[in-house]
Amino acid sequence: MKIAVSGKGGVGKTLIAGGIAAYLAKKGYKVLAIDADPSPNLALMLGLTPTQAARLKPISEDRELIRRKTYTGYPGVYRIHFRVDDIVEGYAVKTPLGVNLLVMGTVKGAEEGCTCPANALIRALMRHLVVDRGEAVVMDMEAGVEHLGRGTAKHVDRMLIVSEPNYRSLSTAVKIYELARSLGIPSVELVGNKVSSRSDEETIERFCTEAGIPLLGMVPFDEAVLEAERKGITPLLLGEGSKAVASIEKLIEKLIQSSST
Repeated sequence: MKIAVSGKGGVGKTLIAGGIAAYLAKKGYKVLAIDADPSPNLALMLGLTPTQAARLKPISEDRELIRRKTYTGYPGVYRIHFRVDDIVEGYAVKTPLGVNLLVMGTVKGAEEGCTCPANALIRALMRHLVVDRGEAVVMDMEAGVEHLGRGTAKHVDRMLIVSEPNYRSLSTAVKIYELARSLGIPSVELVGNKVSSRSDEETIERFCTEAGIPLLGMVPFDEAVLEAERKGITPLLLGEGSKAVASIEKLIEKLIQSSST
């Protein structure tokens, strides 16, 4: 199971991605979570302290690693074939919720024509993670649609687009859906988040019907999530004490069932 979680900034991607990764680990899966957001927060969601999270340097910013993997000794010429499996072993961190975490970061540049060594390293590593490795992989993508233009998530099995029940968030969801389908991602579905009323539910249901986007489910607005974040703890530790976390776990059960059929 290789899942990418995308959406407009601020819609709750990291809660959904972290919830999926943590619940899969609880169910006995070996899970690798990838934080591909330029402002990484998945470490905190998976139970690391702010101090521990701050020490995790994104791979895309590790110039020494990039030089070691791609350097040829000739200016303007870099290696495009190199080993990447050792990066996972050296950089992945075990989190308190049983998930291995890799902070990837991101590299700006279009999929076509970008020849920077950092981008070559990230693309090769990303392909290895979602194609060659056997564990479940959950990616918390950067906000918006640029990452799809770079082909960052093109090898995943499915993409979940997280959206709030408002026009701006849903408009971004349409763009992400169209680009994801053009990349050939087999399954692309929407998850409604921060849903606080029947009117919100109807807004999302109507949107999915009109846009032709499959709806996986909805996660309710939950004050307990905000309170946990104010206290500096991950909401995922709340378990059944959070209606949002409980809803995310039900969504993951649907993913597991559909993946096994």
